[in-house]
Formats: sequence, structure tokens, C-alpha cells
Amino acid sequence: MKPGTEDLVGSSKFFISTWSTFYDFHLGSYTILGGTPVANNQVQGYECTTVGTQEMPPSWTMNTDPNVDFDSKGRVYQVTLPFNAYWQNMHPNAAIMASYSDDMGRHWTTANGGKPLEQSPNSSSLQYGHVEDKQWIAVNHIAGHPNQDHVYAFWSVFNGAPNGGSVDLRVAVSVDRGATFSRYNSFPTPSVSGRQNFYVQPSIDANGDLYVGFASTEQDKKSGQVTLWVAKSTDDAQTFTFSRAVTGVGLIPTADLPNTTFRDGIAESFAASPNRAGHLYMAYEDWDATAGQFDVRFVQSTDGGASWSTPIKVNDNAESSALGYTDQFQPSIAAGPNGAVAIAFYDRRAACPNDKSVLAADVGRTNFCIDVTLQAYKDSGAGAQPVLANTRITKYTWDPMNPAQHVDGIGQMACASHRDPCTERAFIGDYFGLAISGGNIYALFVSTHYASNVTADEGGPVYYQQQVLAKVSRSVYGTGY
Repeated sequence: MKPGTEDLVGSSKFFISTWSTFYDFHLGSYTILGGTPVANNQVQGYECTTVGTQEMPPSWTMNTDPNVDFDSKGRVYQVTLPFNAYWQNMHPNAAIMASYSDDMGRHWTTANGGKPLEQSPNSSSLQYGHVEDKQWIAVNHIAGHPNQDHVYAFWSVFNGAPNGGSVDLRVAVSVDRGATFSRYNSFPTPSVSGRQNFYVQPSIDANGDLYVGFASTEQDKKSGQVTLWVAKSTDDAQTFTFSRAVTGVGLIPTADLPNTTFRDGIAESFAASPNRAGHLYMAYEDWDATAGQFDVRFVQSTDGGASWSTPIKVNDNAESSALGYTDQFQPSIAAGPNGAVAIAFYDRRAACPNDKSVLAADVGRTNFCIDVTLQAYKDSGAGAQPVLANTRITKYTWDPMNPAQHVDGIGQMACASHRDPCTERAFIGDYFGLAISGGNIYALFVSTHYASNVTADEGGPVYYQQQVLAKVSRSVYGTGY
């Protein structure tokens, strides 16, 4: 969200041609002016068509993990993860890089003089050591702050994890609007939060202090439990202090959610208030091993992380052993002007509708198809309090088992397993976008409801995942919200 406007830049994977089942993609961006999408394009600078050579690097076959933030002068940034579709150590496999745009995402320039923030030479996707992943960005756009327009890039490096190794967090800082970045530093130390730290999400509060939410565990990060932490820096990411936001967060013990073949995403989402110093908000999915389903929960701090509230349940659907249980998962949280806070999440409380975009075998199924639900909060100074009830913001409930169609004999499901057929770890995104302006709440998420113009081998359209922008007026939540 460009500060003080209704203009946004979104970003997502753009899957390549008919090869989504083999997990081939680049990063794309969306230009959204006045709350209306007007253009989209591929983020330039990472392939032979934009750098003029097939040498790797600087060219890459793929680019991923979208994240964006603006500075106070209207420049938008993202940290990227380019990598190659070579599963041996024949080429550098991945790097952490950064890009920026001065025209709302229409054109992108590779930051740091075109050099990676980190790269492991001659690495392999099959190796367990030194695998960069899950990067995120934050920019200090607090007017008049000494660190105004400083850019903070964070990412994880997986070293032998999840099988007993470590996951280290990195940070690099630009003080010249992306022209150069400092050499990365690692944080935190294992004595603080354990050996495995991931899902890093930075945010800047009203005082200009840098906060970083992340998850930590000594176990396999897709089973057992995690602790959610927040780190704080008041010296431009040179040093950090740490607080535990919540412990014992349940993670799903299987690769995929119940009843379906799509994998789970990032456990938590973190935001700092842009107008109340030290007010911090974290939403997270919490697996209930007894009921076998996810709920979304919320914790907050009003004192810079010195203390944290008791977790509360965000989803308000009625559920019990008699009524049955449904999944609410993969939350995204945002904080905006005048104390507005919002949490959006994927929601499977509604049965699959009888719609041409829903597979015939799935019509009527429960805890299966997906909506997006929004819960608003208002922080008037004593912490965020809920405003009204959960609100469904999807117009159409969508079927995560689409696209089930084929093109030229190839399945079209986005598949993190790189397989056809995709029988597990189908991909609906690890997270989705949420932002709050002075007038609206915006969410950017996927849906398979909308027919494409591609004809399937079976006849009829392919129901690909499409990006959908939802815009909810803040006036819905009453005067003063």
C-alpha cells in the first residue's frame, strides 16, 4: 500500500505456460490504482529476455516468494528468490535478491547494483545445507525518522533442517533506497530461540522501531509445535531484543490439509501499528490434534513486546463433535491508519456449491471448498478490539481441487511436488496479501472460480488459480473505524 493513497502494488507467482504441475513460475506484479487493478507484468531482471544472457547467474529459470513494501517517496520494493530448474550442483541454485519500481510495478530495477544479497555457489535443490528461502521486506516510511526510507530485507537459510539441522535468519539493510545493501547479518542466537527459526516477517511501528515476527522449533517444522517470537531493534537492525508472543502453536502433522491434496502454508502473520508505538499484532493458525482441524488465533502487545495478551480465537463458526469441525487457516494480518487492524484467512465452513467451477464430485462436500473471511479490529489505545463479526469477502466459494483439467495431456494443478498427476502438496500459496488504507481494506488471494480462456483436453475451460482483489470499505464497520 502506497502510504496515504488507495494505490497498491501486488505480487504473486506467475506460472509458466502449461507447466504449473512441474512448479515452473516467475514473479509477477499488479498495478492497482485507486483500488482498481489496471496492469500486470512479470518482474524483470531475472531471465535471459531481460538481462540478455543465459549465463546463470545473472539469468535464472524461476523466481518466487512475493512480498512488497513502499517507501515514503513512492518507490516499491520486494526481496526475491530466483533459482534454477536444475536439481544437481551444475549451477548456482538460488540467491536472495532485491528489486524496486518507481512506476507502481510496471517496470522493475534489480537493487544492490544487480548483485545478490546472498548466494551459495554451486548449490543443489537436493542438498540439506545452505538453502535460502522465505524472504520478506519492510521499509521505514515514518516521516522525519532518522531511518526514514531504510529498507530491511530478511530471509531464512536452511542448514540440514528439518532433520536435526539449523535454520538461520538473515538481515541486510539499505540506507540509500536500494542502491546498495549491507552485508547480511545473522540473528538470533540458538541460545535465545533454538536452532530452527523461520517464517520471518518484519514491520515498522509508529515510533520507527523495527519489529520482526518469526517462528521457532527444535522439531520438524511441519509437525509438533512451534513458538512464535518477536524481535525488536531500535538501532537500524544492528542489535535485537526478543520476546515470546505465544508458545505451543500446533502444526499440522501431515503434508496436506484434511480431505484435499493442497499443502499448508506459513503459520503466522505479523504487523506493527503505524500509528501507535509499541502496539504489535500477530495472527496464527493453530492445529487442534483432537478435533483434527485448524483455527485462527490472535495475540497482541501494547508495550513493545514486554507482555502479550492471552490468545483469542478469531473464527466464529459454530463447531463441535456433534456439528462437525472445519478448517480456518493461513491468516494474514494488517494494521492501518487510525487504529484499524484486520485479519483475513482461508475458511472452509461453507459446503461446496453446485457451480460449474466446482468439480461434480465435490459439490456438497464439507470442510473442503474455500472462502476468504475477514475480521476487523479497532485499536483505540488499549489494544485491538473486534468490530462486528466475521465477514465473508469472497463472492464465490472455490474448489481447491481445480484445475483438474489437462492441456496437451499434462495436468494443470500447481504442484509443489513437481509431479503429474499431483497427488500431494498441491499449491494454493503459502500466504496472501492484506492491506489497510484510509478508506478500505484490501485482500489479494487466489480463486479457481473464474474460467480461463484456455480450452482443456476434456473440453470446456481450464479453471486455473486466478488472483482476486477484494475491497471492503471501512465504513462497513461504522463511524470511526
